[in-house]
Amino acid sequence: MDKTAITPALVSRLVEKQFPQWAHLPVSRVELDGWDNTTFRLGVEFSVRLPSADGYVAQVDKEHRWLPVLAPQVPVRIPEPVARGEPEPAFPRPWSVYRWLQGEPAAVGRVDDLELFAHDLSAFLAALYEINSASAPPAGRHSFFRGGPLANYDAETRASITALADRIDTVTATEVWEAALTTEWQQAPVWVHGDVVGSNLLVVDGRLNAVIDFGCSAVGDPACDLAIAWTFSFGDSRDAFRDRLGLDSGTWARGRGWALWKALITLAGDDADAAAERFGWRIGARQVIDECSATTASGRGAGGCPNAAVSALASAGVADPRGRA
Repeated sequence: MDKTAITPALVSRLVEKQFPQWAHLPVSRVELDGWDNTTFRLGVEFSVRLPSADGYVAQVDKEHRWLPVLAPQVPVRIPEPVARGEPEPAFPRPWSVYRWLQGEPAAVGRVDDLELFAHDLSAFLAALYEINSASAPPAGRHSFFRGGPLANYDAETRASITALADRIDTVTATEVWEAALTTEWQQAPVWVHGDVVGSNLLVVDGRLNAVIDFGCSAVGDPACDLAIAWTFSFGDSRDAFRDRLGLDSGTWARGRGWALWKALITLAGDDADAAAERFGWRIGARQVIDECSATTASGRGAGGCPNAAVSALASAGVADPRGRA
């Protein structure tokens, strides 16, 4: 079923048939829809979330199993599953009803104090990383390898760098990428959200109120959650985010690698500006690439010099891949 066929009328029919107690509630589209799932508001208390393709189906049972476990252990609200819809001819995938969460997707115009926002977000992630991950799902296809090694995206990243040769500094981008690949998570696997972007962070009065969309959650390397330090934060807010989490420099090098990968494939795709706006990035994809190139692995400025990534390598304790110390 194509995503465009998932309409309010379809959702109304599904709800009426499977959950008749809610059949009287109106169904409406949300302000900012996702890509992996199509989401609608059901009345004032609920939302309905339907996988937009077969590849996202595994996320349904994962969220129903684990969100109730995570919810009491984090400092902000996360989605609360209320009911699980069954596949049927009209929609051949499982689907979910959740409790509605208040807030608007985070954007710079909706967050007056970026440093305070960074503190709230890092507090959420720090709490998430402390949750017992025994028997939890390891990174894999269900999480689109969030929490797994960056090497899963090595071919795609290098192909994007080549495709953008006339638009970016390919030497520095390659250095940043290779600096990330030379490090690895050497501690016990931790819970990761997997898709920490402004569109998945709901704010009320400028403060973080809820974190949504745990479809890419898994246990593994937390570096994937750090990309927002380059796509949304900057200056003091990036410092606050980094310092609160207290992760090692290699993890920050990989976090920068995640940010670079996403920016590269976005810039190489169609309508990069619209995509960046949908993600809730503070800047466009090209600017994210420049930001990754002009900062050290920890996110601190490296003077914007062409070989800024070399300083980043030293920061991460990694030898320069071109053979220089």
